[in-house]
Order: sequence, then structure tokens, then C-alpha cells
Amino acid sequence: MVRWVGALLTAAVLSGFAFLLLTGDYIREGPVLVTLSETHGIHRGDVGIVAFWTIGMIGLLTAVLARPDSKARDADRP
Repeated sequence: MVRWVGALLTAAVLSGFAFLLLTGDYIREGPVLVTLSETHGIHRGDVGIVAFWTIGMIGLLTAVLARPDSKARDADRP
């Protein structure tokens, strides 16, 4: 249970940072790939942010699911 709470908290922080990067202005955001409105669009730099966010989420999920529960380990012991 504690592991899932930690994973959810980590996912929330990672998503919050990605949101801040996507909505902020930075020097090397690159050209606009898709225009959403007159003042908003998807820049080339946003693709990298979303890619790294996806890799982080997959890694987090893998780390949580790959480790067996302590109750399951204790049940297997004689």
C-alpha cells in the first residue's frame, strides 16, 4: 500500500513538472509544429518533454509492478 502511495505521489510530481515545462516559455522550445490557437501551439521541444514523461511513467509503473508484495513473499516461505 505504501509503495502505491509513493508511486502516485511520484507520478503527480513528475506530471506537475512536465505541465510546468509544457506551459512555460523557454529559450529552445523550437518551431511550432501544431498551432492550437493564435497564442498556443505544440513546439518541437514539447515532444521531448512528453517523451521523457512517458519514459518516466513507464519506469515508475515497471518498478512498482516488478517488485512482489511482501505478503506474497512471506506466503511462499515454508
